[in-house]
Amino acid sequence: MQALLSLHDVTKRYGALTVTDAMSLDVTSGTTLGILGPNGAGKTTLFNLISGDVRPDSGRILLEGRDITSTSPHRRCRLGVGRSYQIPHPFAGMTVFENLLVAATFGAGKSENDAYAPCLEILRQTGLWPRANQRAGSLTLLDRKRLELARALATEPVLLLLDEVAGGLTQHEALELVALVRAIKTRGMTIIWIEHVVHALLAVADRLMVLNFGARLAEGEPSAIMADPDVRRVYLGLGS
Repeated sequence: MQALLSLHDVTKRYGALTVTDAMSLDVTSGTTLGILGPNGAGKTTLFNLISGDVRPDSGRILLEGRDITSTSPHRRCRLGVGRSYQIPHPFAGMTVFENLLVAATFGAGKSENDAYAPCLEILRQTGLWPRANQRAGSLTLLDRKRLELARALATEPVLLLLDEVAGGLTQHEALELVALVRAIKTRGMTIIWIEHVVHALLAVADRLMVLNFGARLAEGEPSAIMADPDVRRVYLGLGS
């Protein structure tokens, strides 16, 4: 089966610092890859490379077999790369629904009329229906996280990049977000999820990859990765 996303020896350096070191990766359609790693491991840079916010110094990135290595972030979004950010930055003066319309029209290239019904459905899916006419700047952190996810969905992605959607939430709130991500996954979405809240990843991910200093430390089935001595030492700070 052809991978939905493939990275081939992708490297990114800033001066003498290598932040992504000859990374090769395949993500199969319909699966969820969770990414763990200490601060500075290169997780966000990896997302920036996939979304097009930064360009690799070498290597290739393919989406559905198409080489997108030199493709702009805007074009990648139209091709199906949707992304949420760790710190939500909605259009604060617009309503929740208007935020989704912007994502659907500019991100997915829909007309406003064509975007209306899908955005209403996303409001229902993400639990934001009661907040549809509320200004985004007045939302709680949990609902801003929901909106960040909803805006990514409104671009009609084939690949969804989630950057610490559970970060900063209470345990109960994090569980609500996990349930939402799991529901999105069951509809066939391919997801790559960076998260420090380990139990969130373990509840959804089919596979875990641990990064350290821009390179893959370990990758595989979640329970095996969490039992790996190197992972326990580097990421969890535990002895082998």
